Amino acid sequence: MKRVFVIVADSFGIGSAPDAADFGDEGANTLLSCYRTGLLSVPNLARLGLFNIDGVDCGEKASSPISDYGRLRELSRGKDTTIGHWELAGIVSEKPLPTYPNGFPPEVIAEFEKATGRKVLCNRPYSGTKVIADYGEEHMKTGSLIVYTSADSVFQVAAHEDVVPVETLYEYCRAARRILTGDHNVGRVIARPFVGVPGNFTRTKNRHDFSVEPPSATMLDELKEAGFDVIGVGKIGDIFCGRGLTASVRTSGNEDGMDKTIAYAKEDFCGLCFVNLVDFDMLYGHRNDPCGYAQALSAFDKRLGELIALLGSEDLLIITADHGCDPTFPGTDHTREYVPFLYYAENCGKNLGTLEGFFHVSRAVKAWLL
Repeated sequence: MKRVFVIVADSFGIGSAPDAADFGDEGANTLLSCYRTGLLSVPNLARLGLFNIDGVDCGEKASSPISDYGRLRELSRGKDTTIGHWELAGIVSEKPLPTYPNGFPPEVIAEFEKATGRKVLCNRPYSGTKVIADYGEEHMKTGSLIVYTSADSVFQVAAHEDVVPVETLYEYCRAARRILTGDHNVGRVIARPFVGVPGNFTRTKNRHDFSVEPPSATMLDELKEAGFDVIGVGKIGDIFCGRGLTASVRTSGNEDGMDKTIAYAKEDFCGLCFVNLVDFDMLYGHRNDPCGYAQALSAFDKRLGELIALLGSEDLLIITADHGCDPTFPGTDHTREYVPFLYYAENCGKNLGTLEGFFHVSRAVKAWLL
């Protein structure tokens, strides 16, 4: 019974891509920034061949890597979660999704206010934690919704759970998703609920992403159509709008994501378990926390050892990423980087070099199963 586990370590870039300068990201290197903290301990990733990958100039190389190893260069014109995952699943996006460095246009905001019956605060690029610190009290007094964006193609709506119940916030985001079409077809509308009091607001685990549907069939659609199990763990269900999945489970963070992945590894299924571990990006990359990022990678590495021990001769494990987010690079945005491609199965150990296109993940998955 053949199984594939694809783990996306969200934002785990391993060095600037050749076109990084086009994105203002020349010199970014998420892995190197984590390594320089002195806190990175990843023996399992090392024996898989992480430090043997071409262009990786840190860490101790394995004398005999146990996986095929290489790096993937993104071909799509974007560096966000949606486009990155689409390309991993087989779709190259020639046109970037729209971004809003000056905020959303008045007609979009007016339509959203009409749909929700609430006014809008902020409406510009902002840090997700800082925006609730700066606008949370006014939101609580007025009931107005905090709308903000980033360098990514996102329309984010923050609201206190005591002011706007979570399910109501989700309805507001569904309304935004219906509004944001055509030229304003953003990659994701994201509900960002928070709790607390002025001066001490915190975001909750009730985040929910409302993504635009992939423009064509992905490996998920193809595998489901062929009768395979297709399991999404973490944000996968949100990113692909549930399309192509036979099962989907949400997670509360990396540890929970690995708990659920390891639980699936102990079960009998035939097909793909597609996992996103978002903490690297959300908690550490965007918050410029290289020490936290390094410690999160080290924690993941320990759980990875548990997963590898459960894999058999008909199992394939792929570890990769969807973009970079160098926690020491200026700003708080994603960075245009190569991502790792670690392909673990029996009788592996080859250097795959540099592969053009994240879609090599899709090709590998389909070659194993179909």
